[in-house]
Amino acid sequence: MTRDEALELRCATGSDVGQRRSGNEDSALATAHLVAVADGMGGHAAGEVASAIAVDAVGELDTRLAENGDLNPLEELAAVFTQASSVLDERVGADPELSGMGTTLTVMLWLGREFALGHIGDSRAYRLRGAELTQLSRDHTLVQSLVDEGKLDEESAAVHPGRSVLIKALLAGQAAEPDLEMHEAQPGDRYLLCSDGLTDVVSIQEIGAVLGSTDEPADTVATLIELANEAGGPDNITCVVVHVADPAAGDGSTGDEDAADASDDTGDADTADTGSTDDTDTAGAGGGTATESD
Repeated sequence: MTRDEALELRCATGSDVGQRRSGNEDSALATAHLVAVADGMGGHAAGEVASAIAVDAVGELDTRLAENGDLNPLEELAAVFTQASSVLDERVGADPELSGMGTTLTVMLWLGREFALGHIGDSRAYRLRGAELTQLSRDHTLVQSLVDEGKLDEESAAVHPGRSVLIKALLAGQAAEPDLEMHEAQPGDRYLLCSDGLTDVVSIQEIGAVLGSTDEPADTVATLIELANEAGGPDNITCVVVHVADPAAGDGSTGDEDAADASDDTGDADTADTGSTDDTDTAGAGGGTATESD
């Protein structure tokens, strides 16, 4: 399969302040080729600024893609993180009151049947393929590092009081070090990008069940946000959902029958078996200082 064999993407985004926050520090973006979620930190005003800076950098890549579609996807995503980091430096230099602001950023760049994934922080990217939900991103948290070292099990990590302490994020004064990798999509895949306002309070099993049981991306987003709020909504909640279809099928079929038996693509991933929203858009897809995530 080549990049010229485009898949059809149906996307929806949604964000909610939650039940306990006075403002929303999350930002999100969905275009024909890019989807992204950013979760700001550093206090209400600073967090909003930081996540907006990150998403603006993604938006500028979208402009470059419109002008020149023959770009290296991983290099372009790396440039997004570098650019966002540079702007954070400039803003803090101009306004010291913004010192300490930062943001997570998880972004997909779609090209034909492939996508590049760029990630830093503890927002997450998931893929549902058949009945298998896979976490494509890796949390850059102190707790995840303890799990990786065998010092903490997954069950304890899920309820650990320090699970939001980041060891890597987009921060002023620090070089951006994102994870960057390529993946191949298949018809029937469903993808979720989300802030930790969802994953901190809604189980992976629940997330997988909702992704697999709702036919419209907008309904998926609304249901996930509702579940997070029903669980207390302690943080801002932001979701971007992407459904993948094959235009060649001619009937909008997502090819779920084939997806159930599909093999995983390359790249590290954690896998689990699973039994207010914008309108849905359809498009052809052409180690640092520990920081508390708000």
